Amino acid sequence: MIRIVPSSNRRAVAALLSAARIRDRATDREAAAIVEQVRTRGDVALRAYARQLDGLTGALEVPRARWKAEAETVPAAVRRAIRTAARHIRRVAKAQVPGGWRMTPAPGLTVEQRVIPLSRVGCYVPAGRYPLPSSLLMTAIPAQEAGVADIIVACPRPDAAIFAAALEAGVDRVFRMGGAHAVTAMAYGTRTVPRVDKIVGPGSRWVAAAKSLVTADCAIDFYAGPTEILVIASKTPPAWVAADLIAQAEHDPDARAVCITTSRALAVRIAREVAVQMPEGGPARTAIARHGGIIVARSQAEAIALANHAASEHLVVESEGVAKQIHNAGAIFVGPWTAQVAGDYAIGSNHVLPTAGAARYRGGLNAADFVKLVSVQRASARGLHAIARTVTALARAEGLEGHARSIEARTAAPRAFAVRRRTPRGSLQTGSAR
Repeated sequence: MIRIVPSSNRRAVAALLSAARIRDRATDREAAAIVEQVRTRGDVALRAYARQLDGLTGALEVPRARWKAEAETVPAAVRRAIRTAARHIRRVAKAQVPGGWRMTPAPGLTVEQRVIPLSRVGCYVPAGRYPLPSSLLMTAIPAQEAGVADIIVACPRPDAAIFAAALEAGVDRVFRMGGAHAVTAMAYGTRTVPRVDKIVGPGSRWVAAAKSLVTADCAIDFYAGPTEILVIASKTPPAWVAADLIAQAEHDPDARAVCITTSRALAVRIAREVAVQMPEGGPARTAIARHGGIIVARSQAEAIALANHAASEHLVVESEGVAKQIHNAGAIFVGPWTAQVAGDYAIGSNHVLPTAGAARYRGGLNAADFVKLVSVQRASARGLHAIARTVTALARAEGLEGHARSIEARTAAPRAFAVRRRTPRGSLQTGSAR
């Protein structure tokens, strides 16, 4: 059911840990054609694709009155779960917003950091087998906490739980559209759909391809491929490890679910549990067969090195000591009680995470992704004179004479600059600024 491979089998280990971006030329071609059609033809193409691919009937935008009516049909337990998850996500996101500051690197010079929220963002919410209200909460709430003024949601088939989550998360507008056409509509705008500054959220390979195509004109969070989980286990109950592997594998036939252990006996017990717990239906069986495995490492140090090399989306470890040695992971879950699935919904940290090795250079989506850090610089005459030689020397070293003269125009003259001022009788007079 699930392979057990020794770490000495480098080819097998590389196949399990070296996740590649799932892209194919056919998908890229189809996505590119959709992007071009919606970009140039706007609503006409968007509605046609939404009817054809999403089964749209009626208007693209869902009125707020409909959200409220639908949300009232959500079972009370689900509504409570949405509120609790939203509260936790909001608390974490609030702490993630960067702070502004102002400092003086030298007398007469000041640098200020202003934190400016994006004006409008688009949150993509998948609806493959089922719509995912948790993804709406994870994308919209950090945007709201960052101060984004206008938050729109694209979901091909929003249900009552999606509308309940939209109300809880402070969403402004919901559109019934999905796939590459939804990404394009948000990236470039149509008469119906406003143009956004940034698109965030996971989706199908068509969504990922479209995000890659529009990124020159609209910011995106990151490429989101099939989900990944890596577990480093030495004493966690085998049934718990198996359950974690299957939980991620049920997302997608291309999902990657791997465990690393130094004990072959534990590997065998985990493999047995995977076989026992494997559901009959759904994609988990295919995912485990294609991309699942248990690696038997020669030491704990090797297990940690393999994990850092993999840079997995989700990494589950048993102790703080191991966690401190990890520097490549989208999110780290420490201890046997920190079930990775809990992080998908209710711990509060974001579940929109980098895949396919992108955790080497960034972490998951967070409130800082929805703001701009803009520098504001100020120099007095004293400050500019103090750094003039530094600037002119570097400018001339780079062959930029005009840069150097821009400084010397201010510092070589006997007066810093001249202004025109009125005399008491109203005539104009040139004088130096003091």
